[in-house]
Amino acid sequence: MKPHEYPETVRGMYEHLRSKLSTVVPTYELKLKAEFAVDINRIKKEKNAIILGHNYMEPALFHSVPDYTGDSLELSRIAASSTCDTIVFCGVKFMAETAKILNPDRTVLLPSPKGGCSLAESVAAEDVRALKERFPGVPTVTYVNTYADVKAECDYCCTSSNSAAVVRHLMEQGHQRVLFLPDEYLARNTAAELGLPFAVARRGPDGDLHVESVPEDGPLLIGWQGRCEVHEKFTVEDVENARKQFPDVFVLAHPECPPEVIEAADFSGSTSAMIRQVQQMETGRYLLLTECSMGDNIVASNPRAEMIRLCNLRCPHMGEITLEQTLGALLMDRYKIDVPEPVRSHARRSLERMIAILPPKP
Repeated sequence: MKPHEYPETVRGMYEHLRSKLSTVVPTYELKLKAEFAVDINRIKKEKNAIILGHNYMEPALFHSVPDYTGDSLELSRIAASSTCDTIVFCGVKFMAETAKILNPDRTVLLPSPKGGCSLAESVAAEDVRALKERFPGVPTVTYVNTYADVKAECDYCCTSSNSAAVVRHLMEQGHQRVLFLPDEYLARNTAAELGLPFAVARRGPDGDLHVESVPEDGPLLIGWQGRCEVHEKFTVEDVENARKQFPDVFVLAHPECPPEVIEAADFSGSTSAMIRQVQQMETGRYLLLTECSMGDNIVASNPRAEMIRLCNLRCPHMGEITLEQTLGALLMDRYKIDVPEPVRSHARRSLERMIAILPPKP
């Protein structure tokens, strides 16, 4: 993946943003954002910094300052090979932690003081330890949407694009059962893709660990009752209503959506997989069931096809990351991410195991 290049003058940046976002962002806002973007790009060169931008970033930021954009897997790989002094991660905290885990000697900045995530906050390290005690010897896979102390307790990480590959790898290694956390829907959808029985574990009101009745033997994927506060809100009714109004619409859904929504959709994949699918469409209509800022970013880059604008779900945590916040982080070296030992080295092990089983970069 080649780094993005941007105009160096405010006028050039404004024209660049206007050419992409004139139907998405008001003109007066683009003029203001262009000034912030040019300052950020100048300072990052002076400080030998690299900016990584997740697909869910606001359009003006996404199209003006990141050296690389992508989903969590792509950005994790880029972070692992970075040689800059500073990494500014325009995403949420668990993503910036991943960059720090893979780059312990570099400064990693998060443009927001919190950068939360409902999935990351749905499971704690003590939950993983309780699951491992309940299922001794069963390997644990954690979605990258978790904090470092949870990754440190697990054997493998995965992303929405490679969850099936990681679970399949463990099954091929002779493990009939796998613990998969924290996203219940991603786990259920992965189990369905692989044809595996599924059970879910949760903390009850009493604080004790509760697990659905499971068979004594045989293959099984055991999930955790965590959910994305955005993707869990999409319904089959959303798909049906879109098809009633637009019979030719092509529906794309993120794997964090409920299984019945995935079943009703035409395509399911990671944010980058959805982007690639839309890029292949010469014409036609499509509907994205994912965080809405990404929809704006796709529209800006793919004007040939028509996106059905039925989405009103935005991640409040991703929304904390703005050009203004990014400029402040660079100027003041603020909101530094730190992952202490031995959490960092243990978490790195689970990330490296994931990366080791992935196919080579294209």
